[in-house]
Amino acid sequence: MRGKEMVKGKFVTVEGCEGSGKSTQLKMLSAYLDKRGIPYILTREPGGSPIAEQIRNIILDGKNTEMCDECEAMLYAAARIQHLREKVIPALEAGKLVICDRFVDSSLAYQGVARGLGLEYVEAINRKALDLCTPDLTVFLNISPDRAFVRKNGADQNDRMEKQGLEFHKRVYGGYLQLLEKYPRICAVECNGTIEQTNKNIIDLLKSKGII
Repeated sequence: MRGKEMVKGKFVTVEGCEGSGKSTQLKMLSAYLDKRGIPYILTREPGGSPIAEQIRNIILDGKNTEMCDECEAMLYAAARIQHLREKVIPALEAGKLVICDRFVDSSLAYQGVARGLGLEYVEAINRKALDLCTPDLTVFLNISPDRAFVRKNGADQNDRMEKQGLEFHKRVYGGYLQLLEKYPRICAVECNGTIEQTNKNIIDLLKSKGII
């Protein structure tokens, strides 16, 4: 973990398209860590702390159809900095492993690429967050959105981001592939096998990177 503040713990983020199986894999990873007594916290973005959760509700509310792309991107950035200050950084300073369901790469893929705002714009509004805290490792669950949506029986119509349509989520996936090439800290885990195989691949990756 690199940043301007010295910390002791490790910061791992998990990324993927809607329906990639993040929730399932994070539950399985939590069970693995619990069984071995490894100190960690599991958190999420947007959200993860009381104020950030309120911002999450605004972002994902299916009724907020008139939200402009720049507002959306800035709300994600605002929730992120609050989450870091309130929850992530204190846990890292306490020497804990922090596992976060989504982080800045989601903003880069969704708003930077899929919304067309550009990677530079999204990086700029997240600069303070990135200066404070950059992941030691980002696990990308690699499954295309068309396969993912079939697996989860379609989009959640109450979730403003999920119901953007398949073409939007294909652009998101393309954004993730760009980031995979750009940032060495992002490692893809293929999701072609069983959930147990994917879980093993994630654990093997964390071990190989010295996270656990």
